[in-house]
Amino acid sequence: MSSKYKTLKEECYEANMELNALGLVIYTFGNVSAVDRKDSVFAIKPSGVPYEKLIPKDIVIIDFENNRIEGAMKPSSDTKTHSFLYKNWEHIGGIAHTHAMYSVAWAQAQMDIPIFGTTHADHLTADIPCAPPMKDELIEGNYEHNTGIQILNCFDERGLSSSEVEMVLIGNHGPFAWGETAAKAVYNSKVLETVAQMAYLTLQINPSAPRLKESIIKKHYERKHGKNAYYGQ
Repeated sequence: MSSKYKTLKEECYEANMELNALGLVIYTFGNVSAVDRKDSVFAIKPSGVPYEKLIPKDIVIIDFENNRIEGAMKPSSDTKTHSFLYKNWEHIGGIAHTHAMYSVAWAQAQMDIPIFGTTHADHLTADIPCAPPMKDELIEGNYEHNTGIQILNCFDERGLSSSEVEMVLIGNHGPFAWGETAAKAVYNSKVLETVAQMAYLTLQINPSAPRLKESIIKKHYERKHGKNAYYGQ
């Protein structure tokens, strides 16, 4: 594959294949993108291509204005959401969207995922937010672009930081996650799905299960993040 964007395409390809390997997608649904900030472009999965048939050269290169720069195939139908987030959150390097079962179930219930345990607190200190369903006038407009607006509005209204909360549910739709790389966006997608399943099971066992204590939330988050972190090598 001879391309200026060979490395970017390969990063995007590997992340998409990992999304599928982790069981986070159904058939051709779901996508991952990886950004090149220097050239203001990103690589994204082509629309409707089965993962078992996907190859690196199929990956499409798009600029932040949604122009196709390289690639013969149409990009993911969610491309405009990715471009909107890249333009507005300059620190993120990759974005993933899945149709994972438990994450989608919480989104369809239009509910935040409560922080019940330390697996959740290891990654973020807040409930995982669920943005309200999109208004009709936005649905009838530039839908995928407006999904990006929906995400930003949710974070602005709740005072959340996209560098600390790297995941969101879209009411009646499903999850988006992001990170400093495409691989980290996939990682966060798996964390979100696992936490969603754990929270569901917790409420089946005890519908009145209490939220995790703030002292434990603080301890578990700070031992992995921040200047005094001591988890890992």
